[in-house]
Amino acid sequence: MISLQILCSGTPTPSEIRWGSAYALKMGDGWLMFDCGPAATYKLIKSGISPLNVSHLFFTHHHSDHDADYACFLLSRFDMSIGKEPDLKVYGPPPTRTLTEKLIGEKEGAYWHDFVARTNHPLSLWAYQNRGGNLPRKIPKVHATDIESGESINGPDWTIESSRVEHVQPYLDSLAYRVNTDNGSIVFSGDTRPCQSLVELAEGCDVLVMECIRLEKEMADNATALSESSALAAGQIAKETGVKMLILTHQAHYLDESKKEVIEEVQKNYKGRIEWADEATLITY
Repeated sequence: MISLQILCSGTPTPSEIRWGSAYALKMGDGWLMFDCGPAATYKLIKSGISPLNVSHLFFTHHHSDHDADYACFLLSRFDMSIGKEPDLKVYGPPPTRTLTEKLIGEKEGAYWHDFVARTNHPLSLWAYQNRGGNLPRKIPKVHATDIESGESINGPDWTIESSRVEHVQPYLDSLAYRVNTDNGSIVFSGDTRPCQSLVELAEGCDVLVMECIRLEKEMADNATALSESSALAAGQIAKETGVKMLILTHQAHYLDESKKEVIEEVQKNYKGRIEWADEATLITY
């Protein structure tokens, strides 16, 4: 069974319903995380998922609505640690590695001072021991890697394929990911306009998590179509790839009021199972 926790399913514009992008995919006893948008760490906790149980984090790209909570996630994971957890592994297009260094790099990182204080002050050391840690308290290792289209990452019972999609190049590169497991396959489109590379990556997969920024009529005569996908396009890609379930996400903040119209537009092309990515919900396949 594929189990996907929707953490953040919006855009850079916050609303009372959704904001930013982040998802947690159940994998054995742990979780893989995709993107780390605003308040993602808080939403993990609200969903009953400890940051310590996230072993890998994958960024689709580095717009703020996809990575704004990265520092909070890293620091919370460190603060909760007892020093026995596996090192966190982080992957994404550039500048994934540079961003990580700028946040927690030795001496020059923006939050290096926090690591120094929490590994030396008696209060922090007492709290660390009190929750089960043994001194000396070590600064955590985060393995951040820049990856390119076509690279694969292998886990104990999963494989992830990456493919470049078309969003805001050349300013930021963007990747979609396909997770293959014995229980099925799931693709995260990230932000992208319709493109052949996404169709090829998602062909025959079980679940497609696809951005759906606006209705088709709202994308005419403006620049949105250069970088994003409409509801009509999301349905067309789902049809072309033969996916069994389509999860619509990254909706503009006002689209919840037009949900019925959005679904109807998707269904002009796609007749399979459609899920609306409401935050704090667990979707299973």
